[in-house]
Amino acid sequence: MFLHTVLFWLKSDVTTQEIAQFENGLDTISAHPSVKFRFIGKPANSLQRDVVDSSFDYKLTVAFDDLKAHDAYQDAPEHLKFIEDCSAFWQKVTVYDAQDDLV
Repeated sequence: MFLHTVLFWLKSDVTTQEIAQFENGLDTISAHPSVKFRFIGKPANSLQRDVVDSSFDYKLTVAFDDLKAHDAYQDAPEHLKFIEDCSAFWQKVTVYDAQDDLV
């Protein structure tokens, strides 16, 4: 399994309409056929600890069977359109990719 996690920090002047467009874009790209499951969320209101980073605005995690499926997702027109249409809304993006090679 291959997990692709993306944290987004939105610009402070993003409008309600732009946030709706961004959220719709997340929903669209995570519906790609190679995605096995997805999670879209905001920081939880959990106990604040030194090891918890709640500074982001949105988190997207999508799971794939393997790297090949992930790469197909990266090149998908929907994914490229999301980046083109929504990249002006964020100030920072961080990606965490992990692959389960233990089993």
